[in-house]
Amino acid sequence: MLNIVKLLVLKHRYFVHLAYNGTNFFGWQIQKKNITVQAVLSNCFSKLLNEDIMPVGAGRTDTGVHASYYIAHIDTSVDDLHLNKSFIKKINSFLPPDIVIYGIYKVSDEAHARFSAISRTYKYYINNIKNPFRNEFSYFWHGNLNIEKMNEACKILFEYDDFECFSKLHSDTKTNICKILKAEWTKDENGYVFTIKADRFLRNMVRAIVGTMFEIGTEKITIADFHNIIKSKNRSNSGKSFPSKGLFLVDIEYPNEVEISK
Repeated sequence: MLNIVKLLVLKHRYFVHLAYNGTNFFGWQIQKKNITVQAVLSNCFSKLLNEDIMPVGAGRTDTGVHASYYIAHIDTSVDDLHLNKSFIKKINSFLPPDIVIYGIYKVSDEAHARFSAISRTYKYYINNIKNPFRNEFSYFWHGNLNIEKMNEACKILFEYDDFECFSKLHSDTKTNICKILKAEWTKDENGYVFTIKADRFLRNMVRAIVGTMFEIGTEKITIADFHNIIKSKNRSNSGKSFPSKGLFLVDIEYPNEVEISK
C-alpha cells in the first residue's frame, strides 16, 4: 500500500505598491457584475504567475474614488518576485492605463495590507477655477468658502471618536469608532484641499465630512450645529456626500516592525 503524501506549496507574501484612477472602477472590492481594481489585479497576477492570486487591499475605496498611494498584498509560490524587476514592467503592460504598479516587496507572513496598517490619509480637492483638465479629479465650486470656520470644525473632530453620523447607512461595519489623527483645510491657487488622517475610516465617511463642512464654509450651518450633528449619530443630519471624483487615498502608514525586503 502506497503512502500518499500531500505536499504543501510554500507561499510567500508580498506588498504591492500601486496607484489607480478610480473613474472607471466600481471601487476596490471585487463584485460579480462590475469591474473593480481588485478584480483586474487578480486576473493579471493569476495569468502571469500561473496560479490563483487574490490581492488583499489596505481598504475599500468606493466607486470613482482614486488612490495615488495604495498597498495590497499577495501570496504566491514564487519566492523571488521582489527581485524580478522585469515582472513589474510586464504586469504594467497587461494592466489598463488607469492602474500602475510601482513596486513589489517581500514581507513577513504576518504582515497584512489591511490589518497591519496604523493610519490612512485622504485628500479631497475642491476646484474654484474653471479648468476642463481638473474636472475628473476635483469638485468645482465657483464661490468662496470660509476656510477659517471649516478649520474650526476640523478641531471638533478630535473631540469625538464615534462618527456614525458620517457613515453610509446599512453598512456592514461592526463599529463606528475612529481616531482622527489630522484634519485641516488649505487653500492654493486652484482651490481648497481637505486632508484627513485616521486609524480607520467608515464607508463614505470622508465625503460626508466634506459635504457637512462645505455647509459650514458656505455658512448654512454653524460650529454648534456641527457638534450636534456628530452627537446625534444620525446620517440624515449631516451634509450630502460630495462626489467621489475629488477624493484621493494618498498615504497608508505601517508600523516599523512590518519590514519590507526590497
